[in-house]
Amino acid sequence: MLAFYLEPTPAEPVLVPTKLYLVPTPEYFGRGVEDYSDPEFLAQPSPLSELPEIQEWVTKFALSVVEIWGGRRSANQLARWCHRQVHQQLLVKSSTINVAPKIRKIYISQPIEGVAETTVTLRIGERVRSLILRFEGVDKRWLCTELVLL
Repeated sequence: MLAFYLEPTPAEPVLVPTKLYLVPTPEYFGRGVEDYSDPEFLAQPSPLSELPEIQEWVTKFALSVVEIWGGRRSANQLARWCHRQVHQQLLVKSSTINVAPKIRKIYISQPIEGVAETTVTLRIGERVRSLILRFEGVDKRWLCTELVLL
């Protein structure tokens, strides 16, 4: 009787999917180069467990944007939760929209941990338009880093 002994083959490498994480860049948050001599002062990405619930956050933020554009709220009230360029856009748009927008639907996508990309459909007068918002989890809070009205 013949017997065969099979040697164990080396285990093939197992590919483990890795998560993508947000790494904020210094110039993106508008601080000067001198602020980065100590890494302790850099903006720190936050995991989802340390961030507020995104659906509630986006709803409140979108409602605040609509109130700013409708003239019922000051854009400075959102300054803490916006990148400086987004805040500037809020100031400019508030003077160009004549009819108060109404929120129709909010769509939220989270492509990577700590980032939420949203689309808010608005009715402005007789038109339906889309408001695109991007939120990034930084320093245990959501920060709006992009605002585009299509």
